[in-house]
Amino acid sequence: MNAKTLLSALAIATGLVAGGVLVAPAIAQNAPLTAEANSKWLSIPQIHDKLEAAGYGNIDEIERERDGYEVKATDREGQRVELEVDPLTGGVTKTVVKRERKSDRADRDARRDAAPASSN
Repeated sequence: MNAKTLLSALAIATGLVAGGVLVAPAIAQNAPLTAEANSKWLSIPQIHDKLEAAGYGNIDEIERERDGYEVKATDREGQRVELEVDPLTGGVTKTVVKRERKSDRADRDARRDAAPASSN
């Protein structure tokens, strides 16, 4: 093998190794969780209890996602929200206010109509 071929092969090998070092962290971020990391997640009942303690109600859906939990609930102001919840702490990392459902609006209106009128 002549020196030119050897240097070319060495340069290609070095480039591949360097590229692997740069790409590996990006791939690791998208890799599925290991069993150990997964075992540290709070359970769905624990997530439910933490959200209730934080003032959320009508928690009707808790979905386990790849990077945490997605929850549909009602906040303290009575607005329907979709929450992203940290799987290790149970803390809310993102809140998106949703439009009020027709059934929720009908329930609210029925409660308002059934409330006794205040006398002055």
